Amino acid sequence: MSAQNGEVDEDLLRELAPQVLGALIRRYGVFDTCEDAVQEALLSASLQWPVEGRPDHPRGWLYTVASRHLVDQVRADHARRRREDHVALAVPAAELSSPGVDSEPRTDRDDSLKLLFLCCHPRLSASSRIALTLRAVGGLTTAQIAAAYLVPEATMAQRISRAKQTIRKTGTTFRMPAAADRAERVEAVLHVLYLIFNEGYTTTDGAALTAPALSGEAIRLTRLLHRLLPSDAEVTGLLALMLLTDARRRARVGADGSLVPLAEQDRSRWDRELIAQGIALISEALPRGRVGPYQLQAAIAAVHDEAEQVASTDWPQILALYELLEQAAPNPVVTLNRAVALAMVHGPSAGLDLLATLQSDHRMAHHHRLPATRAHLLELLGEHRAAADCYRDAARLTTSAPERRHLLSRATRLEARGGRVS
Repeated sequence: MSAQNGEVDEDLLRELAPQVLGALIRRYGVFDTCEDAVQEALLSASLQWPVEGRPDHPRGWLYTVASRHLVDQVRADHARRRREDHVALAVPAAELSSPGVDSEPRTDRDDSLKLLFLCCHPRLSASSRIALTLRAVGGLTTAQIAAAYLVPEATMAQRISRAKQTIRKTGTTFRMPAAADRAERVEAVLHVLYLIFNEGYTTTDGAALTAPALSGEAIRLTRLLHRLLPSDAEVTGLLALMLLTDARRRARVGADGSLVPLAEQDRSRWDRELIAQGIALISEALPRGRVGPYQLQAAIAAVHDEAEQVASTDWPQILALYELLEQAAPNPVVTLNRAVALAMVHGPSAGLDLLATLQSDHRMAHHHRLPATRAHLLELLGEHRAAADCYRDAARLTTSAPERRHLLSRATRLEARGGRVS
């Protein structure tokens, strides 16, 4: 054991978790049982390493402990006797005590990619894909995932358990999907990582505006995916989008936890290193050929981040990029954002006219961003009373406490001014 004592290295454990899980699945071939064993090994490490010191071969240590848990579980569980045909019930002691898995770095790349594909299986719901990815590939415990999503641990445990049962019932093996299915599976993985990041950047529920642990984990996993698929332009685009967006996080939350809109942020607090990384990535991705939605969103974020002041924002370029994005991935949220860009280029009335086309879209019926955006454009037009009403409508629809406080404060301020300003 090394002499390093004190706090356990959580980052190391999360990095090693998918590597150890991949090695176990390759040997035993049972995803759900192997995943449980890895979680037990991570727990053992979090308890033992701070006291005994980190082992010289941490990955081999985790693999050994996970293997023992796996064997003990299968031996003790008579109801799962059928698995004995697939899981070796006796592992040579020499193998269990060796750091053998540490000497197999070549398999890490394939195993991590296979795990991402497996956790984003098409038979799983979006919420199940997210939970399973965070646990199996992210190395987070069920309690950590539940806390991040503000649901009871028992609820999250059931969600993960059902997801693993679904994978077992499909009979999916631990291998790369066929070439014909690979692009679709990569798209599913990207969507899951995108959803995880968005939930971290603006939480759906709760008192806090952001959940940095979630957005940080999404960035870490997307960096991993980028290392695995460096030539995939959309993977590069998503990583760039995350970095360029997360660069503003510190300026987006006030000292009291309140939301600070983009136009009012102190841009000196933006993370210039992340911005430089994001711009480098999107500059690398765009010339490769077909431009996808994540690359276009990253390009829009780059234009915002490159503006040192609000007034220097290149809105015509942003509008042109949103028009391309609406062609590549049409959805009402893109149209809503295009309406803002249109208003900044051609005036608030033009933006309001475009917003009106979304009024009958059932996907926006209960979305707070539609009345919030209408309120913003009405405010720009000087229609303060109407804007205040829309801000209050938006506040009733949002489930985020900081966003609700922000919207109500805007409404109150406009109501105090009253009337129409010409």
